[in-house]
Amino acid sequence: MAGANRKIYFASDLHLGAPDETTSAARERRFIRWLREIQPDAGALYILGDLFDFWHDYDTVVPKGFIRVQGMLAQLADAGTELHLFTGNHDLWMYGYFEKELGAQVHRQPIQKILYEKKFYIGHGDGLGPGDHGYKFIKSVFTNPLCRWLFKWLHPDLGVKLARYLSYKSRFADPAVKAHEEKFLGEENEWLVQFCREELKKNHYDYFIFGHRHLPLDIPLNPTSRYINTGDWLTHCTYAVYDGARVTLRHFT
Repeated sequence: MAGANRKIYFASDLHLGAPDETTSAARERRFIRWLREIQPDAGALYILGDLFDFWHDYDTVVPKGFIRVQGMLAQLADAGTELHLFTGNHDLWMYGYFEKELGAQVHRQPIQKILYEKKFYIGHGDGLGPGDHGYKFIKSVFTNPLCRWLFKWLHPDLGVKLARYLSYKSRFADPAVKAHEEKFLGEENEWLVQFCREELKKNHYDYFIFGHRHLPLDIPLNPTSRYINTGDWLTHCTYAVYDGARVTLRHFT
């Protein structure tokens, strides 16, 4: 982590590219304004998945768009900010481009990390906890090396359009589904809360930091452990910041 006592930032679920170019471009500009604001004191930035509504690393082709946010992330990295990208359930096919171009550390699984003497469990959050067996099966298919190899041989114009269409259908086409996903279900029904409580039976963590849920949440798990969900930038424009003493959940306007 570059520089003593610099802050650590967490954000997730921008879904750039969705639901259309106009709203995505506005969201990208808003996120870049936030990146510029945190740049002077950001020792590390963790983007916890679904930065893009779809991403696929081709061997010689870069998906069109999002050049401004990539440029700003490169600027942060060049200035010394430690950059971590987590694959989400929408952009899980990152295989080298961001490591090479941005110097980012790309994580495909949750990580455990000591930050300023506090123990963190950090990840996107998809597929953790009980239930959601249908998604867990689909993820196993999408991460299968043979499936990825077959997909990359589709022409990018066809492959990207197909993937973005399916992504749109899964989240934006049915307002009832979207509303249900963004409703707090109560601690006893939130899979990530249950996951955190089970992990605490095995090891102590001061903070669990996740995205995926699209809800800004700050839930005490016991007197010394908390679950923080960073929310999203589709609706809430929320993020978390750790100053070395405490993690706080904030809203960017």
